[in-house]
Amino acid sequence: MGTIAERLKIALKTIEQSACEANRPANSVKLLAVTKSKPVSDIVQAYEAGHRLFGENYVQEGVDKIQQLKALNDIEWHFIGPLQSNKTRPVAENFDWVHSIDRLKIAQRLNDQRSAHKRLNICIQVNIDNEASKAGASLSEVESLAAHISKLPNLTLRGLMTIPKVQEDLNLQRQSLLAMSKCFAKLQTKYPQIDTLSMGMSSDMPLAIECGSTMVRVGSAIFGARQ
Repeated sequence: MGTIAERLKIALKTIEQSACEANRPANSVKLLAVTKSKPVSDIVQAYEAGHRLFGENYVQEGVDKIQQLKALNDIEWHFIGPLQSNKTRPVAENFDWVHSIDRLKIAQRLNDQRSAHKRLNICIQVNIDNEASKAGASLSEVESLAAHISKLPNLTLRGLMTIPKVQEDLNLQRQSLLAMSKCFAKLQTKYPQIDTLSMGMSSDMPLAIECGSTMVRVGSAIFGARQ
C-alpha cells in the first residue's frame, strides 16, 4: 500500500501526466487531499510530505482538526460537504474555502458570520446531472447565484464544484464535465477572479482534467479506504 507520502506522490504524478496528455501545463491542476474520517496524524504525514490543501466534509470533525492543527498555519482548509444553515458559523470562522454553496441563503449567512479581515473563498456547487440524491444548483441557476454572491463583501467567488453522476459510458460522463467547463468559462468572462473548477475524484480524475478541471479531490487513494 505504501506510506501516505508515497501515495501522495503517485496522485500528484497522475495529475501531472493527465494534464500533459490534455496539453495543459503540469501545474494547472491542484490536488485537494480529502481527509474526512481520517486522524489528525494522517494530515500531519501529508503535511510533512509538503502538502497544504486539505478538504473536510463534516463541520464538527473539520473544525476539531483545524483547532488541533492551528500551529500548522499555512494549511489551506476547504469545506466540501453539504452545509445546513444552522452550521454556517463554525465554517465561516474556521475554513478558508467552501465548495458546496448551492443557494443564496447559505452564502449570505457565511458572509454575515465571516470576519471582514479575510474573505472566504466560495465555489458554487452545481448538480450537473440533476440527480435528486445530490445537492447543487442547476446550471440555469448559476448565473443569478454568482451575481448575488459576487456582491457579498466578505466572500470571494472563485469558481464551481460538481460531483457528476458515475456513468459507464465515458462519453456521457464527458458531456457532463464539458457542460461544467463551458459554464465555468462563461463565468470567467464576467468575474476575473474566478479560477477554480473543482471537478474530479480518484475514479474520474484523468477525464475531469481532460475536460478542464483545475482542482481534483482525492481521499482514499492517498489515505486508504474509509474506516
